[in-house]
Amino acid sequence: MTPTSRNPNALPMYIQISELLIRDIAAGRLIDGERLPPERDMAAELQVSVGTLRKSLAELEKKGMLERIQGSGNYVRETGTQNSVYAMFRLELPEGGGLPRADILSVDQLEKPDDLPEFGKSNIGSRVRRMRYLNDTIIAVEEIWLDESVGLIDQNLLSDSLYRYYQQQLGFWISRAEDRVSVGLLPHWTPPGFTKPIGETVGYIERFSWSEKPDPVEFSKTWFDADRATYVQRLK
Repeated sequence: MTPTSRNPNALPMYIQISELLIRDIAAGRLIDGERLPPERDMAAELQVSVGTLRKSLAELEKKGMLERIQGSGNYVRETGTQNSVYAMFRLELPEGGGLPRADILSVDQLEKPDDLPEFGKSNIGSRVRRMRYLNDTIIAVEEIWLDESVGLIDQNLLSDSLYRYYQQQLGFWISRAEDRVSVGLLPHWTPPGFTKPIGETVGYIERFSWSEKPDPVEFSKTWFDADRATYVQRLK
């Protein structure tokens, strides 16, 4: 496990830790029936208080992914990651897992450009550009478009997880998504701090996302460094 980030738009610390553990379970780095280290040792490794760690473990217990046995310890129960904030985030470190986070590059309300595929009901959308990390490793840049019909994105309220923002601030949730994975050229707005230069060929994902409505409400493009991250889809 890696200590979690304290960047300004990060999720609450106890959520970060629970999500880090969920992704480690999904990646097989923590297996069903495994006993976690003592809570004081885990808290020290993650650089948080024991109280914060216990709040994180309580989240896992509520999701059915942890069994806490008095006098014995905390045991992993692998039940899937459908309740994860990052349940649809498919990029992982080569060794598996990694806590997603993001630097926001820009948030704008714009007319949809002609080169966007059709989605949603409006010709206006929120465009979010971000640089993505797993733990502290830069892995991707992404551009997300959300259709105006389900709300506009306020950068001041945005957190690392867009899907959590949709639920808490806009009152809807993403129920399914369709990914198309190929290769693409890094866009002209790629920040200087990224791992590869503008125009270089990298892994590329286009995603359509749906709420409970029949039409997709979100379209995104992600360019990822395949030397640093892997696209993973687990079938169960």
